[in-house]
Amino acid sequence: MTALDVDRRLIGIAAVVPDPARTELQELREKAGDPDAGRVPPHVTFVPPLSVAVADLPAVHSRLDAVAAAHQPFELRLAGPGTFAPVSAVVFAQVSAGISQCEQLEADLCVGVLDHASTFPYHPHVTVAHDVGQAELDSAYSALMGYQARFDIDRFVMFEQEPDGAWRPRRAFRLGPAGR
Repeated sequence: MTALDVDRRLIGIAAVVPDPARTELQELREKAGDPDAGRVPPHVTFVPPLSVAVADLPAVHSRLDAVAAAHQPFELRLAGPGTFAPVSAVVFAQVSAGISQCEQLEADLCVGVLDHASTFPYHPHVTVAHDVGQAELDSAYSALMGYQARFDIDRFVMFEQEPDGAWRPRRAFRLGPAGR
């Protein structure tokens, strides 16, 4: 581990898709040959990968506690495929309900210690194929035609990337005034 590794962590904040949708979307990602299929669980990102100082982790946790307490659980629905092509070779399951709640969570989280420069505007989604060839992207898109899922989001999770590239959950933050 380098000195930078000791002093910093790569984190992300997301809502994990629960079963049975989690298993369904995981299988689609594996079938597409996505290299992250085994390292990244199906999720809706609120804060993309962000390098933070270890010394700032208490402030991060405090921010996450405050935001979670200020938001209520909500229903999220997925319906059909989407893509970021031609800008980015990604196929995803589209969020069709719960969009405004995701956008508000993202906006409330991405301030202060979690503020970061965004390359693209925020668009809630669940990635199914990324870093694969066009045939695999097309197949994943077709596999999502008619796909629908509905589930409740009652928490978000702070993930940390491990040296092997896998993202591991570090702490969950329950939505609503009751908190964790």
